[in-house]
Amino acid sequence: MAHVKAGGTAKGNKDSVSKRLGVKVYGGQVAKAGSVIVRQKGSRFFPGNGVNMGKDFTIFALISGVVTFITKRGKRYVSVLPSHG
Repeated sequence: MAHVKAGGTAKGNKDSVSKRLGVKVYGGQVAKAGSVIVRQKGSRFFPGNGVNMGKDFTIFALISGVVTFITKRGKRYVSVLPSHG
Protein backbone atom coordinates (compact mmCIF):
# COMPACT_ATOMS: atom_id res chain seq x y z
CA MET A 1 0.00 0.00 0.00
CA ALA A 2 1.16 3.54 -0.78
CA HIS A 3 2.41 5.67 2.09
CA VAL A 4 1.28 8.90 0.42
CA LYS A 5 -2.40 9.47 -0.34
CA ALA A 6 -1.88 10.73 -3.95
CA GLY A 7 0.92 8.32 -4.77
CA GLY A 8 -0.59 6.82 -7.92
CA THR A 9 -1.97 9.93 -9.58
CA ALA A 10 1.21 11.40 -11.11
CA LYS A 11 1.74 8.74 -13.81
CA GLY A 12 -0.70 10.15 -16.40
CA ASN A 13 -0.31 13.75 -15.32
CA LYS A 14 1.95 14.91 -18.19
CA ASP A 15 1.34 17.33 -21.04
CA SER A 16 3.37 18.18 -24.15
CA VAL A 17 4.74 21.63 -24.90
CA SER A 18 2.50 23.53 -27.33
CA LYS A 19 3.93 23.90 -30.84
CA ARG A 20 2.77 27.52 -31.48
CA LEU A 21 1.01 26.62 -34.74
CA GLY A 22 -1.29 28.91 -36.72
CA VAL A 23 -1.34 32.01 -38.87
CA LYS A 24 1.41 34.46 -37.93
CA VAL A 25 0.75 37.20 -40.51
CA TYR A 26 -2.90 37.81 -41.48
CA GLY A 27 -4.42 38.96 -44.76
CA GLY A 28 -3.77 42.63 -45.52
CA GLN A 29 -0.70 42.77 -43.30
CA VAL A 30 2.80 43.33 -44.67
CA ALA A 31 5.33 40.46 -44.62
CA LYS A 32 9.07 40.83 -45.15
CA ALA A 33 10.97 38.38 -47.36
CA GLY A 34 11.83 35.27 -45.37
CA SER A 35 9.23 35.85 -42.65
CA VAL A 36 6.95 33.02 -41.52
CA ILE A 37 3.30 33.46 -42.50
CA VAL A 38 1.72 30.15 -41.38
CA ARG A 39 2.99 27.35 -39.15
CA GLN A 40 0.97 24.18 -39.67
CA LYS A 41 0.90 20.40 -39.41
CA GLY A 42 0.17 19.10 -42.90
CA SER A 43 -0.90 21.30 -45.79
CA ARG A 44 -3.97 23.14 -44.46
CA PHE A 45 -2.80 26.15 -46.47
CA PHE A 46 -1.05 25.86 -49.83
CA PRO A 47 1.61 28.20 -51.24
CA GLY A 48 0.56 30.71 -53.90
CA ASN A 49 2.55 33.52 -55.52
CA GLY A 50 5.51 34.98 -53.64
CA VAL A 51 5.60 32.27 -50.95
CA ASN A 52 7.09 28.82 -50.52
CA MET A 53 6.51 25.82 -48.23
CA GLY A 54 9.24 24.35 -46.04
CA LYS A 55 9.70 20.66 -45.28
CA ASP A 56 7.73 21.05 -42.03
CA PHE A 57 4.82 22.63 -44.01
CA THR A 58 5.73 26.16 -42.82
CA ILE A 59 4.68 28.78 -45.37
CA PHE A 60 7.13 31.69 -45.64
CA ALA A 61 7.45 34.79 -47.79
CA LEU A 62 9.90 34.87 -50.71
CA ILE A 63 9.29 38.57 -51.37
CA SER A 64 8.20 41.53 -49.27
CA GLY A 65 4.59 42.60 -49.73
CA VAL A 66 0.98 42.26 -48.62
CA VAL A 67 -0.33 38.84 -47.54
CA THR A 68 -3.53 37.56 -49.17
CA PHE A 69 -5.59 34.43 -48.48
CA ILE A 70 -7.81 33.01 -51.23
CA THR A 71 -9.85 29.82 -51.66
CA LYS A 72 -9.83 28.06 -55.02
CA ARG A 73 -11.65 24.77 -55.57
CA GLY A 74 -11.83 24.12 -51.84
CA LYS A 75 -8.10 24.67 -51.25
CA ARG A 76 -6.84 27.64 -49.26
CA TYR A 77 -3.89 29.47 -50.80
CA VAL A 78 -1.56 32.05 -49.28
CA SER A 79 0.14 34.62 -51.52
CA VAL A 80 2.33 37.67 -51.04
CA LEU A 81 1.64 40.44 -53.53
CA PRO A 82 4.38 43.07 -53.96
CA SER A 83 3.28 46.35 -52.45
CA HIS A 84 3.53 49.30 -54.81
CA GLY A 85 4.19 52.50 -53.01
